[in-house]
Amino acid sequence: MLFGEHAAVYNRPCLVTAVDQRMRATVEFLDDAVFELEASEVDVTGYKKSLDELGQEEIPKGAQFVEIAVKNIYEKFGLKKGLRVTTTSEFTSKFGFGSSSASTVCVVKALSELFDLKLSEKEIFDIAYKTVLDIQGKGSGFDVAAAVYGGTVYFVTGGKVIEPLSIENLPLIVGYSGIKADTVTLINKVKEKANKEPQVVENIYNEIKSVVEKAKSFILSSNWQEVGNLMNENQKLLVDIGVSIERLNDMISYAISAGAYGAKLSGAGGGDCMIALGPSDRRRSIGEAIEKAGGEIIDVKTNAGGVRIE
Repeated sequence: MLFGEHAAVYNRPCLVTAVDQRMRATVEFLDDAVFELEASEVDVTGYKKSLDELGQEEIPKGAQFVEIAVKNIYEKFGLKKGLRVTTTSEFTSKFGFGSSSASTVCVVKALSELFDLKLSEKEIFDIAYKTVLDIQGKGSGFDVAAAVYGGTVYFVTGGKVIEPLSIENLPLIVGYSGIKADTVTLINKVKEKANKEPQVVENIYNEIKSVVEKAKSFILSSNWQEVGNLMNENQKLLVDIGVSIERLNDMISYAISAGAYGAKLSGAGGGDCMIALGPSDRRRSIGEAIEKAGGEIIDVKTNAGGVRIE
């Protein structure tokens, strides 16, 4: 997430970019009417149940998104064939990089291909987003859009607007705080604040929206100095709604002291990642500063491709 956290859940736009660490799903037919899942990176192995029981009983956390995605597609298209899904990942779910959305999109795309459903990108988005809502109850869907479309996207809650931006590069530095955050808990925390101070939070969301609109224009013109200034502005607003933490604040201020144009948390807050933008000749010192503040530099390329069949 580049800009627009939390406000994006409430019908405001955000800006998101896809990273180049990929999730893979191999999907194959089985003769029996069963669903099987192998996802060793989330400790799910030898998982098996009858197609009639999809979505029922307690589902292991690591299996939820894949199983509910399969259930949603099977119900929508009246499918009956036995299925085995095997997922592998180039990255860990601990970083908060939208791994559950990535695995959902993977499976929907694979089933579209396997059953010759010819789903469009928007149809893949809609089924995958429904899956996320079925499990989490809330979420804007920006990470689903990034997984489907790839690149850098201007996005409005629930896919009301999904506008890929034509840019060549995005010189981000990404730092991991070492603290795993829970998105739904943080969304609920902000909701509680909104219940107590509705006008205050509403005003912050509107200010975030204004920052997103300006940032879109400066990203398109590659004016990174101004994009950095807006990152700082967005971060202040996220501090105001109570989702930043001391570790993230330190990583952000150290990055700026080392010459970053701007820096902010990325995602729900409470931990996970922060991002910084800076001139190419300062990237190393910015990275070292983030590490000095207790962060870990995550080597990712941004503006990466979306879902595809390989």
